Amino acid sequence: MEVDKIFYRNLFKNLFSDPCLVKFWDGDVEKFGKKDPKFRIILREPIPKLEIISDPSLAFGEAYMHGRIEIEGNIRDVLDSMFKNTDSFLYQSPTYLKVVKFISNGIKKSKENTQFHYDIGNDFYRLWLDETLTYSCAYFKSPEDTLVQAQKNKVEHILRKLNLQEGQSLLDIGCGWGELIIAAARKYHVRALGITLSQEQYDKVLARIDHENLNDLVDVQLLDYREVKGQVFDRVVSVGMLEHVGKEHLKGYFAVVQGLLKEEGISLLHAITGMDGSGTNSWINKYIFPGSYIPTVSELIKQMESRGFYLLDAESLRNHYTRTLENWALNFEQALPLIRESKDESFIRMWRLYLSSCAASFNSGNIDLHQFLFSKGPNNRLPWTRDYIYS
Repeated sequence: MEVDKIFYRNLFKNLFSDPCLVKFWDGDVEKFGKKDPKFRIILREPIPKLEIISDPSLAFGEAYMHGRIEIEGNIRDVLDSMFKNTDSFLYQSPTYLKVVKFISNGIKKSKENTQFHYDIGNDFYRLWLDETLTYSCAYFKSPEDTLVQAQKNKVEHILRKLNLQEGQSLLDIGCGWGELIIAAARKYHVRALGITLSQEQYDKVLARIDHENLNDLVDVQLLDYREVKGQVFDRVVSVGMLEHVGKEHLKGYFAVVQGLLKEEGISLLHAITGMDGSGTNSWINKYIFPGSYIPTVSELIKQMESRGFYLLDAESLRNHYTRTLENWALNFEQALPLIRESKDESFIRMWRLYLSSCAASFNSGNIDLHQFLFSKGPNNRLPWTRDYIYS
């Protein structure tokens, strides 16, 4: 057991950028760093050294989920401190939070992956998302914006970028709970189709369309993006869906969008982007988003160019996603009494870690969020400046 203690001491010596206290399974307490500890980590039992070395994200993630690691203090502080310390063992490990797991996401597998995450239940998501049930990066025009206002800002920001005109057709790939297609039809009087692989989302969008009396303008279908046939659209939008496509299907995604757009048609892609093209970590793949892959900006632009798309605009919203996740994490904690009525402690710790680690990842610049606007062939009718987006 003493060998494990030596390994852990060396590990925690340079794991964080902030001082901390570590309490070992045998009661020993050790301080790391010269100043007052910012947080305290309790190791209730040793995690096998080989597990940490071979796959640290999975080893630590599962240990926290199952209570083998406890944190006294703010879990976000722990994660921020870890991400800021680029000299640590974890950053030198080839598996540090970025395990290459490229999984073939055919139509059947994509549906299974989507249902794994999104069909937990609308009641669960309603407890900590805003009232629009928007589950993607918000857009904060000012620090005073509430989450619901920022989500409405985001939808309007996207619709303005698309330069929608009355009577046009719009496809939303991965429409979530329908806020964007409903807003587009209500304000811009376009014909909007949303597609999703989540039964829970599909049922909710149908109900919202009926409630808004928008059946003549809005439709939703339970379809994969590769199953949309016999239609072309003036505009195609995708918000927070590309991360589920998978590396080997990126080329196919842009080919599908090309086939679904009219000539001079405009598409907006809102997606998380990474820095090194190594995908997502194995803990995220196993417990949160199976089959996910986070592409780099260069990968996406290369795919756009290969299909003859013209890149019109690219915008980073990284700081906006940090704040969005902070809001979700706070809402999640405040909703715990209701969440505990149907979810066990392991599930709660898993989601707490997921929301907090994503916030820390965006805050550190480990990942980013970009909106790309591009056209099918040259479009000479668009405004020459960005004034139409902001005025």
